Amino acid sequence: GARMGILDIGGGLAIDYDGSRTNFASSANYQVAEYCADVVEGIMQPCNAAGIPHPLIISESGRALIGYYSVLLMNVLDTATFERNALPKDLPADLPAPLANLLEVARTLRSKNLQEYFNDALFYREEIYAAFSHGQLTLRQRALGDQIFWHILTRIAGEMRSLKVIPEELTNLPAIMADVYYCNFSVFQSLPDAWAIDQLFPIMPIHRLCEKPQRLAYLSDITCDCDGKIDRFIDLHDVNPTLPVHTFSRGDQYVLGAFLVGAYQETLGDLHNLFGDTNVVSVRVDEDGEIEYVEEVDGDSVADVLSYVEYTPARLMEQFRALAEEAVKQKRITAAERRVILAAYESGLRGYTYFES
Repeated sequence: GARMGILDIGGGLAIDYDGSRTNFASSANYQVAEYCADVVEGIMQPCNAAGIPHPLIISESGRALIGYYSVLLMNVLDTATFERNALPKDLPADLPAPLANLLEVARTLRSKNLQEYFNDALFYREEIYAAFSHGQLTLRQRALGDQIFWHILTRIAGEMRSLKVIPEELTNLPAIMADVYYCNFSVFQSLPDAWAIDQLFPIMPIHRLCEKPQRLAYLSDITCDCDGKIDRFIDLHDVNPTLPVHTFSRGDQYVLGAFLVGAYQETLGDLHNLFGDTNVVSVRVDEDGEIEYVEEVDGDSVADVLSYVEYTPARLMEQFRALAEEAVKQKRITAAERRVILAAYESGLRGYTYFES
């Protein structure tokens, strides 16, 4: 047969995304040197036995080569926080039975059997919802029931810290009570593997690193899709449904980084909700350790993504200008207002598909 000169072993070299160095799906329990040694030995032995010259070995380990080069940065836009609920000081003595039962759970709660208290709280809350649906409770009474229920869950979560073994039914409680941090990105465009195959990526704040995070949150993107979120994060021993984050206030500049995303994320990403490619900056560290910005590439504009779905931005502008002219003729707006409106529309077409502050 033909002489074997080059042997392509394909890809498959893993990346240790979670840093555990185990056989977990998002990790790798071997080093590159071990991988190379096994490959070479597996080829060398049969070649020697058959008296065949050793081939030149090449690989196509794309993920292991390029996964490290890219970081996705996303700023937090807003949050939905879980606030600790205290019991109201003044409660009516004649509470309806479901509310009275739930209040009794709150008043008698002890750390001895948290699972039982949790189950009771769920049961009585369902009774409250059913009674409200049948018109037996007012909206204020239902709201009071919710307040008592979340007070119970807050106390259970606090008592769980002292438990050596956490009951299985309570393991998801931190996720239920987690904050939501709304970030300026699209999972489907920039981290599609996190949605499609539950890929874990290292995610963390890129500043305030000397401050201890005080909140637990999952991340939501700005698409309208309920799957547009990240609620699986790397932990020491398992997958965590929340990420430790710092307290956020509107107006703060708080940025999170998703690392090891160089392998295929942007190329696999799609235009779900018409969120386009993100801005890209290429950074290099020179011989003196100084950061050098090599290239900056603007992401897609609104006009760009509209053209991808067969709209013509110039024609849209013409049609909108005609509408504005007609509004001036009908004296619904002034000529000065028309100029402002047209400028805003044109600026929107030229603008970024993500939120710009």
